Amino acid sequence: MDGGTYTLVLERSSDDPIEVGVLGDIDFAAGWYAYTGSALGPGGFSRVERHRAVASGENGARHWHVDYLLGDDATSVATAVTTAADIECGVARRLVDVVGGGVPDFGCSDCDCRSHLVGCVDRAELVAAVERAHSSAADAR
Repeated sequence: MDGGTYTLVLERSSDDPIEVGVLGDIDFAAGWYAYTGSALGPGGFSRVERHRAVASGENGARHWHVDYLLGDDATSVATAVTTAADIECGVARRLVDVVGGGVPDFGCSDCDCRSHLVGCVDRAELVAAVERAHSSAADAR
């Protein structure tokens, strides 16, 4: 498998609202966020590099909800966790359950999840939760 599921760990340095396509303005507090997505299509995990390019300003395209968040100057990609399996929704649901409610409807317009983006004040706590979610979702397959 050339792709699978990824979770980007993002840092926000400000409390500014961001317009996120059809979701409208969303208030994003400064802190840490985890966005879970699928890299099963053409290019596989190169999607992670595309997201890094949006966050660095090298790519101005806005196709997905996360592109609006990444395209804001106050957002950066700290790290990415990947698993070569189709477990996107399993990971996202575990993160919502463990970390907190998530941003309603963010990144999940093609599934029945509540959210594919969760926020946390502590980086280490969030990264550990992401790694556990990937491991437990992969084990549950």
